[in-house]
Amino acid sequence: MPSLIDIRRRIRSVKNTQQITKAMKMVSAAKLRRAQDRVISSRPYGALLRKVLGNVAAAAANDERTSGHPLLAQRPEQRILLVLITGDKGLAGAFNSNLIKGAQAFMTERPDASVQLELIGRKGRDFFRKRSASISGEHVNLAAKVIFDDTAAIARKAMELYCNDEIDAVWLLYNEFKSVVAQKVVLSRVLPIQLPEQASTVDYIFEQPPAEMLAALLPRYIEMEFYRALLESAAAEHAARMTAMEAATSNAGDMIEKLTLYMNRVRQASITKEIIEVVSGAAAAE
Repeated sequence: MPSLIDIRRRIRSVKNTQQITKAMKMVSAAKLRRAQDRVISSRPYGALLRKVLGNVAAAAANDERTSGHPLLAQRPEQRILLVLITGDKGLAGAFNSNLIKGAQAFMTERPDASVQLELIGRKGRDFFRKRSASISGEHVNLAAKVIFDDTAAIARKAMELYCNDEIDAVWLLYNEFKSVVAQKVVLSRVLPIQLPEQASTVDYIFEQPPAEMLAALLPRYIEMEFYRALLESAAAEHAARMTAMEAATSNAGDMIEKLTLYMNRVRQASITKEIIEVVSGAAAAE
């Protein structure tokens, strides 16, 4: 049976851990509010951009330059670039492990293809670096403050590889923010671009030829997809960490209650034993 000193030491240790998890939950909650606002603000822009892209693509459908654009070229997926967006820190439940499992399943399902990894986030980088995976690029500390120029540079790199016929497809794997308690692992192909269907039947008047406008919109669309994916991942990470720290704080409270109850029983048993010893000694002295 452990001594009272050991039990008190353990209770003190659990209380310190509970204070840390509670503080981490509050920090994540504050960061989540800002990240959630940015995600919600970016979604209408992305939806409108896809709508405009569909209208312009429909207007330029009869132009030969449209079908010949390098970002629309369809090739068999033999050389694939997988952009994996993970977190830079742990203590977020299954946030990072689900993404890593998804990346491994992606490569397993394509045994005949050559898959290169563009890793955004320290957790994914550390995992695949130890396993000698084919890594084309590494980026860390981007989710702390998501900046459009940083994600646009990664998108331009992917587009350059695709236009130079060095890869045949580009896929994004990330966690999409659904709610505070729910995140969804999303796997989407961004290259070659799948043009959306025409969103409306409005007859637009174009100042420039639709094919030229489409050629200017396609790179912007890819850059926006990368930027939106990182925003979604950042918000989902804060939500997952807040949920995990809330559960850890609650579990620490339960453990403190059990240890306190156990400590009281040990102390009661010790007091009872001392009383029996005193009474037995008094009886023997008589």
